[in-house]
Amino acid sequence: MLGAYGFRGYFEKKPHFIQSVPFALDNLRELLKEGFDEYPYMCNLLKKMTDLKQFADSRKRGLEVRVYSFAYKKGIPDDASGNGGGYVFDCRAINNPGKYERYNNVTGLDEPVIKFLEDDGEIVTFLNAIYPLVDQHVKRYMERNFTNLMISFGCTGGQHRSVYAAQHVAEHISKKFGVKVSLIHREQNLEQEFRKQ
Repeated sequence: MLGAYGFRGYFEKKPHFIQSVPFALDNLRELLKEGFDEYPYMCNLLKKMTDLKQFADSRKRGLEVRVYSFAYKKGIPDDASGNGGGYVFDCRAINNPGKYERYNNVTGLDEPVIKFLEDDGEIVTFLNAIYPLVDQHVKRYMERNFTNLMISFGCTGGQHRSVYAAQHVAEHISKKFGVKVSLIHREQNLEQEFRKQ
């Protein structure tokens, strides 16, 4: 199987097969725990191969969830993992504090904006619909040993609604699942990391 992945990936230039090699190595490591008594030479050879330092980064890694807030006018964030993104939620239907001058110099992390959004109630309803969907995916990604999930929230300026939503979803995932969560408020140049618990 690894030979086929290597051939199709390196020679036929199909990146999906190269991306599958770490998962195949993890499966091989699991199989080798039991071993195959009838094939001692092959087991020994395969064990040595999976222990090579060039394959060290293929060992099982936990899930990392990257949560973004962004402004649609600057485009949807790129997925650096190469997996093609994940969820993109549009916050623009929610009542916008940005249309009031008093909220110009604050973000969805600041108390006046938080109060505005929560008193209005639309953001709470919006997030309550999103939490079950996100929870289901995080749970399945963990079960399937996936290593990357991206969740993005966009609004007009990437300052109020999307920032509030991204912050709350990142905190929710970290608290509920204990996985590594990277939170990026792109337009504010703010990043925060929630470590595994």
